[in-house]
Amino acid sequence: MAAIGEGAVGGPQRSGRAAFGFIFATALMNSISFGLIIPVLPNLIKAFTGGDTAQAAEWNVVFAVTWGAMQFVCGPLLGLLSDRIGRRPVLLVSIFGLALDFIIIAVAPNLMWLLVGRILNGMTAASFATAGAYVADVTPPEGRAKAFGWMGSAFSFGFLIGPAVGGALGDIDLRLPFYVAAGLALVNGLYGLFVLPESLPPEHRTKSFDLARANPLGSLRLLRSHPDLLGLATIGLLFQLAHTVLPAIFVLYTGYRYGWSPSTMGLAMMATGVAGVVVQTLLVGPVVARIGERGALMLGAAAGAIGFAWYGFAPTGLLYLAGVPVFALMNFLMPGLQGLMTRRVAPDQQGQLQGANQSLQGIASMVGPALFGLTFAWSIRHADQLQAPGLAIYLASALLVVALILGTRVARPPATAPAAA
Repeated sequence: MAAIGEGAVGGPQRSGRAAFGFIFATALMNSISFGLIIPVLPNLIKAFTGGDTAQAAEWNVVFAVTWGAMQFVCGPLLGLLSDRIGRRPVLLVSIFGLALDFIIIAVAPNLMWLLVGRILNGMTAASFATAGAYVADVTPPEGRAKAFGWMGSAFSFGFLIGPAVGGALGDIDLRLPFYVAAGLALVNGLYGLFVLPESLPPEHRTKSFDLARANPLGSLRLLRSHPDLLGLATIGLLFQLAHTVLPAIFVLYTGYRYGWSPSTMGLAMMATGVAGVVVQTLLVGPVVARIGERGALMLGAAAGAIGFAWYGFAPTGLLYLAGVPVFALMNFLMPGLQGLMTRRVAPDQQGQLQGANQSLQGIASMVGPALFGLTFAWSIRHADQLQAPGLAIYLASALLVVALILGTRVARPPATAPAAA
């Protein structure tokens, strides 16, 4: 499969662009299905807890940690498997699995069945590692930051459309968005089955499937094997950890502090998605060309730290929304980071790299909801003494300050391109 902008394996430039278009569409449909359930899942949990917001926040932590644990275990497995047998079959199995997962969540009669659905959902959602490897396959190193920016925009488009629709559907019935998400995942799987091409030719695949590298700890060893790669991965972990604060508490936080309804929450997420799409599709390419991947990473970390601090401080819903443009600039961080990281590994290690990143995201998904969810629950239980409902969001801001400081040391291009392992 050709790379975008050059014939990486001898193919024409156009076929690489077409392949990227296919994976972009797949990521878009996937993210819309996830976006649909965001405004309603915490409220469905709340319904099972008899309307107790603090108890719902604690159960939300259990669900999120379980989901993250599945990412931690399955991300490296799927990433390395895609290095061995190709990206396409791994993506297809995962996408069809998501459709089943959403149906289980939709019909769950109690919290335990809801938890089963989230376990399966976490296992299949680990396919995002494979999608990242696909992008690296079809894009030359100098174009990867822009390509990862477009992939980020697919997720922003999903959160632009999904939460607004999910919130409106949730006002009708809390379970309806899960059925719609299942239908979208099924359409996504059928699209991939008939349209999505394979991106990794046989000659670029690993020769064997090594379980020692497929487990999370084995996968993370890759991050220590290249200069500055572990430091960059740490920045990614800090970002992913900070990024879990809003999925963990946004619905409960904005409902508690601003009195927002599910539809209002969906519209607020839509506004955030619009800003993110503008940055990722229109600004990442030219800005990275001007200030480089390192500059993009640093700009994203600084903007994220400021944006989170703004969200934690905002005493009204309108002031919260006024921080959206600043917060949107955080979307420069991951394209710059991914561009720097993929330059440090060979073609037959891209899946393993993305699997390791997915594993780190799993760690963040386990630690973050517990850190932020329990902090939020504690802050509202002690509201009379503390009066700081945004405390959890301030913690997220502090994490990105640490990422910014670390970036000054490790965010630099590699001296040479890596050879195949």
